[in-house]
Amino acid sequence: MGLLGWVILGGLAGWIGSGLMKERRGCLMNVIVGIVGSVVGGLIFSFIGGVGVTGFNAWSLVVAIIGAVVFLGIVKALRGDRGR
Repeated sequence: MGLLGWVILGGLAGWIGSGLMKERRGCLMNVIVGIVGSVVGGLIFSFIGGVGVTGFNAWSLVVAIIGAVVFLGIVKALRGDRGR
């Protein structure tokens, strides 16, 4: 997948993940959260024996969203946010 594909997939995954976690982020942060989420989701799924990000498709978007939610949850826990 090319750079543009990563940016688009990351933006979508970050936007959806931020919405699920009730976080307000800008466009650039959504892309960054989504790309990090893709990596985190890929690691999680490969650890449990599944398939991670495989390209620009629906499965990769699901993996990236799950990874983004996990990543945002870790960031919230480290910052000490409790429902703010």
